[in-house]
Amino acid sequence: MYLLNYRISFLSLLCLILTSTYGFSQQGNVVVNQDKHITVLLDLKKELNKNETSPERYKIQVYSGNRSGAYNAQEEFSSAFGSWHPTMQYETPNFKIWAGNFRTRLEADRALKKIKRKFPNAFIFKPKK
Repeated sequence: MYLLNYRISFLSLLCLILTSTYGFSQQGNVVVNQDKHITVLLDLKKELNKNETSPERYKIQVYSGNRSGAYNAQEEFSSAFGSWHPTMQYETPNFKIWAGNFRTRLEADRALKKIKRKFPNAFIFKPKK
């Protein structure tokens, strides 16, 4: 009886070892097929995003005043113009809402024309940062 238990234990241990080595020995190859221009475009996008705070970019100031007015203007701008994300800046003593990140003055002028319908005091500027 003792010999039988020894054999069963030994066979169980042997089966466990054999199945565990097969269970963890999975291999596979992953092949990614993509156009070679995608990496070029991604690099270009990264380069453009680095310059978002560049002083060469144009922004539109929508509001300047107290904090509660700035929050209201930011929400109103977001709901009216979803494509240009407004940001709140604090310059003593006023909170300012800036929108857009335009590379050329022409782009900013076109956007300002649309924005002035809702925010008549808006204007274009280049940040000093």
